[in-house]
Amino acid sequence: MPTFSTLTTLPGEAAAQSLAAAMERMTPEPIGVGVFEIEDGSGLWEVGGYFLEPPDLVVLEVLATAFGAKAFAVSELPEIDWVAKVRRELAPVEAGRFFVYGSHDADKVPKETGRVPLQIEATVAFGTGHHGTTLGCLLAFDQLLSAGVRPASVADIGCGTAVLAMAAAATLPDARVIASDIDRVAVDVAEANVAINGLSGRVECLEAAGLDHERLAAVAPYDLIFANILKGPLIELAPAIAAKLSTGGRAILSGLLVVQAEAVTAAYIDAQFCLESRNDLGEWSTLVLQRC
Repeated sequence: MPTFSTLTTLPGEAAAQSLAAAMERMTPEPIGVGVFEIEDGSGLWEVGGYFLEPPDLVVLEVLATAFGAKAFAVSELPEIDWVAKVRRELAPVEAGRFFVYGSHDADKVPKETGRVPLQIEATVAFGTGHHGTTLGCLLAFDQLLSAGVRPASVADIGCGTAVLAMAAAATLPDARVIASDIDRVAVDVAEANVAINGLSGRVECLEAAGLDHERLAAVAPYDLIFANILKGPLIELAPAIAAKLSTGGRAILSGLLVVQAEAVTAAYIDAQFCLESRNDLGEWSTLVLQRC
C-alpha cells in the first residue's frame, strides 16, 4: 500500500500546532501528523503528515494560506519494508565493552570475556545503538564503569528500545533498573528486548511522561539517570532529574546537537549539577553531569 507524505514550514510553534490540528481533521484522514522545530535558529517549524490515500491538494493549499505556511510538498513514498531494510543495512555496533547487534548478526557476537552483547531488533522504536546519541550514552556509561562507578539504582528516561537500561542491568547485577517511555509502543518494544536478552525481572518497563510516575518516585533517589531525548525536554526535566538523583549521582544526557550542548549544560548547572565530561560524535553531543 503506498504512503503519501506532506511537508511544509512556517514560523512559530503556536501556528504550527494549530496547522497540525487542522490537518488531523482532513478527509482523507492522515495516519499521522508531526510538528518539529528546525534547530537552526530560524524560528521555523516543520509540519508533516502521512496519508494512505492521496491527500486533498486543494485543502492543503487552503490550510497553508490560512496559517501562513509555505506550499505543501507532497510525495508518494515507495513501498519499502523498513524493518527488513534496517536489518540488512545496520551492522553491529561496538561501544567499549558493549556489542549491540540484531538477530541476523548473532554469528558475529564476540566470545571474549568482558564483552557485553545486547540484542536489539529493528522496530518502530528508537535506540538501536547506531545513532550518535545512543552510541554516545553507551560510551559514557562504559567509561563510568571502567572508572569503578557502580550505581545501585538506574533510570532510563525515554528508553526507546531500552538498550541503555539493558546495558545497566547486564553490567550491574545488583542494581535496580527502570526503563520508561511516553510511547506505549516503545514500552512494548522495550519489554520484548528485555526478554530477548534474558533480563526479564531485571528491568522494569513502564509508560510515563518524564519522571512523572509513582514507580519512578518510589525507587528514587537514583545513582544514575539516562535521558536520551531532545534539547527542550532535557532542559525542562533538569529540576526533576536533580530531585530524583542522589547527591553525587550522575545523569548521562543526549539527544542534543553539539550546538545545543552549552544551553543544556547551563540548565543543569543551574539545577546544581557539575559537568563531568562531554563527548561529541559528529553533530551529536553526550553530557555526563554529577549532582553536586
